[in-house]
Amino acid sequence: MPLDPQTWSAIYLTMKLAGLTTVVLLILSSPLAWWLSQTHSRWRAPISALVTLPLVLPPTVLGFYLLVAMGPAGPLGQITQYLGWGVLSFTFTGLLIGSLIFSLPFAVQPIQHAFESIGPRPLEAAATLRASPVNAFITVALPLARPGLITAAILTFAHTVGEFGVVLMIGGNIPGQTSVVSTQIYSHVEAMEYSQAHWLAAGMVIFSFAVLMCLSLFKRKGSGVLR
Repeated sequence: MPLDPQTWSAIYLTMKLAGLTTVVLLILSSPLAWWLSQTHSRWRAPISALVTLPLVLPPTVLGFYLLVAMGPAGPLGQITQYLGWGVLSFTFTGLLIGSLIFSLPFAVQPIQHAFESIGPRPLEAAATLRASPVNAFITVALPLARPGLITAAILTFAHTVGEFGVVLMIGGNIPGQTSVVSTQIYSHVEAMEYSQAHWLAAGMVIFSFAVLMCLSLFKRKGSGVLR
């Protein structure tokens, strides 16, 4: 059955949100994962726990506190209003911020494991060639961690596509603005439009299966490490 324009809009917003989340998190997570893999600081444990927290927190809990923080009386909301940006709750930008936080461990952990698997020898060799720490990170660590970066990109994209609780709390499921595939399925079920919900849900199942197959094949070829 043909999909209605509202559903196509939800698919577009989902791909846009997942793509932007993946790109931004790869940029932000790489130096953070590098620091976590190399440091012996006493701050390593609490920061690592903070990064992992979205894995164990119920999405609605995280979404609720982000909604409060972005609201008119919240600290982030007051800053954005002072800057003339208004409040970010129930906007696409708010969804992006929520997705970045919620998907953070799916980006950091594979990259961190890839950095840890490199070992000290390549970096020691770079140091003997007088490479600065930044140069060693860019020219040695990142290329060697490529499998972890690819794994992180796949997991982050797929996880963002499947988000529901956080995006519903922050975005409110506004058609054309914050309605993504997962919340669109919810709307169809609420309206008892089971045929439309079936098509979207089946697409999500096929997409999820394809992601798992890609990761499995990637792992079998020895190109990636999932821990």
